[in-house]
Amino acid sequence: MLDRLDQQPPDALLALIKLYNADPRGDKIDLGVGVYRTGQGETPVFGAIKAAERKLVEEQDTKAYLGPEGDMGFVHALMPHIFGPDATNNGRIEGMQTPGGTGAVRLAAALAKRAGVGRILMGTPSWPNHAQILADLGVEMAPFRHAAEDGTADLAGLKAALANAGEGDALLLHGCCHNPTGIDYSNEQWDEIAALLADSPVLPIVDLAYQGLGQGMEEDAYGARAVLAAVPEALIAYSCDKNFGLYRDRVGALYVQAREQSGLDAILSNGATLARAAWSMPPDHGAAAVRLVLRDSAMTEQWLDELDQMRTRIRQVRSKLAEAGVAGSVDLRPLGIQNGMFAMLPVSKEQVQKLREDHGIYMAGSGRINVAGLTLDNLPKFIAALADVTA
Repeated sequence: MLDRLDQQPPDALLALIKLYNADPRGDKIDLGVGVYRTGQGETPVFGAIKAAERKLVEEQDTKAYLGPEGDMGFVHALMPHIFGPDATNNGRIEGMQTPGGTGAVRLAAALAKRAGVGRILMGTPSWPNHAQILADLGVEMAPFRHAAEDGTADLAGLKAALANAGEGDALLLHGCCHNPTGIDYSNEQWDEIAALLADSPVLPIVDLAYQGLGQGMEEDAYGARAVLAAVPEALIAYSCDKNFGLYRDRVGALYVQAREQSGLDAILSNGATLARAAWSMPPDHGAAAVRLVLRDSAMTEQWLDELDQMRTRIRQVRSKLAEAGVAGSVDLRPLGIQNGMFAMLPVSKEQVQKLREDHGIYMAGSGRINVAGLTLDNLPKFIAALADVTA
């Protein structure tokens, strides 16, 4: 029976990695892979995580299963950073650990489907795996335009989508540092969105994968908190892969806000059942390290300092790009007001290919770049190459 399966196209970014690695040019630039990089091109392990891992090695006394809900100490330690001082919203918010933010998004969509959601509204362009997850689950995706031509968020597109939505629909929102555009809603726009959702039967699903990499931990939580304050029910998919540098440890969580505290147990029992069928138990090591960091004030301070350094470097690169103004036909100025690691450049696939072949610059065919792949040393080369191929 297995020979009935059709060949699937390779992942475009994985193919890009192979091409980059095979390129002998010493000044090549990798803007494709979506991981943070320092000014030296490295993706380091946080010092705070290393300290927590040392402690974990010394103190952990078992590798027994935790259960499908995972490390609840980790889940609860994160909550004040995500939701603020009243982390449970009067006992209405609870969560469970997942394998990375991807596991959290998939579990959120599966849980929403089980609750009766048949269609999820989603601003585009979006993280490509969002659409793949929905397709695999058999949930209809209803796209609307997220990005306006001036490099800001197109709130009109979201409003139009909500105006045509109703019972059985959900709305998937990026909490901050929008992937792949870097275009976030302003606080005023988040307030409008929250007000619209308050008067709508649509279920909000917030994908908060990059908290702390935009404007700051508190600032980046504004949208999610505004929505939760306005609506009776919501799902929050969270990732620690980026803001703790735990990419390969796959550390995430799904949080549920219920209409009443009494309804949480039933909702989370369905989440646990879905998780048990999908991955049984989430991996423990990374979540345990995060728990130790967040329960120790000195390690928490160290982590926040390291996160500040990451954010500062990303903002420095964005500022330098914006200062360059226009490169060929590409206006780089909007990148200065956008957030996070990613940005979309208005370049064609042919121009992306010329950047790769003529200049050794590797990026996704869609025009998405990882801003963190740029440094003060290679920025002039990138800007000149962009001007060359788009002139």
